[in-house]
Amino acid sequence: MRPRESVHRVGVLARHNLLLMLGEPGPLLSRMILPLAFLTLLRPLYTAALGEAAGTQQAVVGTLVTFSLLALSISGSAILTERLGRTWDRLRGTALGPAEILVGKAVPVFAALLAQQLLILGFGVCVLGLRVPHPLLLLGVLLCWSGTLLTLGGLLGVLVRGMGELSAAYDIGGMLFSSLGGALVPFAALPHWVAAVAPVSPGYWAVHGLRAALTGDARTVAEVCGVLLAVALACGALAAGRLRGRGGRLVAL
Repeated sequence: MRPRESVHRVGVLARHNLLLMLGEPGPLLSRMILPLAFLTLLRPLYTAALGEAAGTQQAVVGTLVTFSLLALSISGSAILTERLGRTWDRLRGTALGPAEILVGKAVPVFAALLAQQLLILGFGVCVLGLRVPHPLLLLGVLLCWSGTLLTLGGLLGVLVRGMGELSAAYDIGGMLFSSLGGALVPFAALPHWVAAVAPVSPGYWAVHGLRAALTGDARTVAEVCGVLLAVALACGALAAGRLRGRGGRLVAL
């Protein structure tokens, strides 16, 4: 009975956080609509340089990784609003356990991150003719990448001191990680030193994994998923350690 009660409590909290997210849909809608406009306008440049199939793949993968990194704002703000509103301790005073609170907050954010990526891919398939011969491999990369974004955004939400710092972090970090990862410009056109530092960027592994999934390279997909999960666990551990260092409280600095 207790596991069922726990699932019910988590479901109630997840629905509540989903309603809060939908109550201010502007940031979420911008992360959904802007990638499609970006993809539509820039795809001709990629196809002219790389050919129809390779150009379409580069455009879709690059757009997905770039805008999913910018969507760190969704994950980070979910934590930061609790800090600034000083509502974390109120949640801790309810029947909800710490793990239930974290899961209840994570589920709608994870769903939003995954939905954004599926929307971009669906647009690429239905409108631009992107071929996806290995959907299960692709789904595996998307799930691992969404988990990495979730914990990375959560870590930002714990570390920054306000919405201005959060905005700067995901704007600068998102564009830097996506550029180093070869999302916007193929590695062949980048300076040679970029290839040496690219693996430090989570965006590099996302791009690498998505391309491998689209070509059916299961071994590379497994390697990429392992790296992304390791990054997700590291970011989650750092965020938890930061919270533990504050006595478990999410408060404004």
